[in-house]
Amino acid sequence: MFGRKAPQHDEGVPPWPEAGQDDIIPGMDSESSSRMDPDSGVKRGLKNRHLSMMALAGIIGPGLLVGSGGALHDGGPASLLIGFGVIGIIAFSIMQSLGEMTTLYPGGGAFISLADRMVDKAFAVAVGWNYFIIWAAVLANEYNVISSILVFWSDRVPLWGYFLILWFVFLGFQLLGVEAFGEAEFWLALIKLLGLVAYFLFGIIYASGGLVGQHETLGFRYWHDPGPFNGNGFRGCAQVFVFCSTFYAGVESVAVAATETRNPGVAVPQAIRQVFARIVFIYMGSAFFFGLTCPANASGLVNGGSRALQSPMTIAIQTAGWTGGVNLINAFIFITCLSAANSSIYIGSRTVLYMAHSGMAPRFLRWTDKRGVPVFAVLLTNAFGALSMMNVSTGASKAYSYIVNLSGVSTFLVWGSISLIHLRFRAAWQHQGRSRAVLPFKSLWYPWNAYFGLGANVFLAFVQGWTTLSPFTAGTFVDSYILLPLFPIIYFVFKLVRGTRLKRLSEIDLVSGRRTDLDGKGVVPEDFAGDPLPKRDLPWWKRVFRSF
Repeated sequence: MFGRKAPQHDEGVPPWPEAGQDDIIPGMDSESSSRMDPDSGVKRGLKNRHLSMMALAGIIGPGLLVGSGGALHDGGPASLLIGFGVIGIIAFSIMQSLGEMTTLYPGGGAFISLADRMVDKAFAVAVGWNYFIIWAAVLANEYNVISSILVFWSDRVPLWGYFLILWFVFLGFQLLGVEAFGEAEFWLALIKLLGLVAYFLFGIIYASGGLVGQHETLGFRYWHDPGPFNGNGFRGCAQVFVFCSTFYAGVESVAVAATETRNPGVAVPQAIRQVFARIVFIYMGSAFFFGLTCPANASGLVNGGSRALQSPMTIAIQTAGWTGGVNLINAFIFITCLSAANSSIYIGSRTVLYMAHSGMAPRFLRWTDKRGVPVFAVLLTNAFGALSMMNVSTGASKAYSYIVNLSGVSTFLVWGSISLIHLRFRAAWQHQGRSRAVLPFKSLWYPWNAYFGLGANVFLAFVQGWTTLSPFTAGTFVDSYILLPLFPIIYFVFKLVRGTRLKRLSEIDLVSGRRTDLDGKGVVPEDFAGDPLPKRDLPWWKRVFRSF
């Protein structure tokens, strides 16, 4: 936990404090104080349904609906499926590791505080700032897309004018508090899910030749012409991985939101289990129907200007002959951008808030108002949206690609760090003689799942920009790899300045951090002191089924 010295565990003494002992904040009644996190000052206002919908559809936005157009053009429909499938397997592995730890320790900072607890504070600083970079880049992409859509509808207001209007709108909404954010995200995410279902139905009807005025079936025409890889082969397939990693960024955000959840003991495991449904239905389903209904060589996927940000959905509607449907799709994308930008500001601001509380970021960023809103952290995060103004000089499509490359390598580094943290957690758990039977959520196929997540992410972080080597283009190469050395630079500089060291397994705190659900629906096991009676774990195939 941030701001507190971890309690020492003595044999025979209950390791957990009684609920409510340390939660009283001067000037508040007991009911109000129990809803405020005593370490970070945020409010525990997110309900189970809010977190579940965030896990399922909260980050669906320009990355999936618009950015997939560039991936489809680079690699073709087969590469899109392969990319979403491979990155989806890695994301599933990461969420299994994160679910085991976050259910046990739902405190502020999520895997950033766990990096401090299990590895080293310098390592936590490197993970935290790389994670913030992801959301700064994602937010800039969302401002980029939403501003371009508004210019497409009406160019009477300049691009920078739309950006300023949106900037203040999002800032004002964030200041309303976490309850308003959670409720808005729930309904906007529901609209996104319904919109995708509608498009999937359109894709089935279109491919079957059932549209009004359609004289022949579409079938898998675009898999034959321009082909499954759009003529780019393995090279195009490799380029898709960077895009797909950015599309998946956000599956781990449920851990960040756990601190502001009323019942993390129930909500977090439920949200983790929904990741598989998100991967199969949303990502794999979208990849399949985008490749089915939109030609990979469509010029609108890569050209400059406002229309460059047309997604495969928009181009498919145009190709099918429904001209009026273009505005409908753009309106759908607009709604998803509202939700995704709102989520990006939320996650980015909470990241720097928790870092500020633990001495990893400037102290002023930890201040929260009476609603539990980290005002300065929100302002800082939202300020990075100005990166979207790159499209004034470079064009919307090029600006989008630049920012995606910046965030892609950081996603691999953060995900790999989560796997490493999990390996350290389990090693310390075993070293200190604790039984895995008391873990409220057990990662599937440990340790192979964690080793796979670590190895796959390190590999992809190094090879994601290899296509820039031949032919070599300095600008694209720097864009692809500039953030790769940032992680070790932050790590070693902080280590030298603060004199931190790698924690021994015997001194890792496995006790503090437990928090009781407000509604009493789920509680982390209280007895870690003794060696509890062994419990028979469910067979792996039943645990897989439960994860679905």
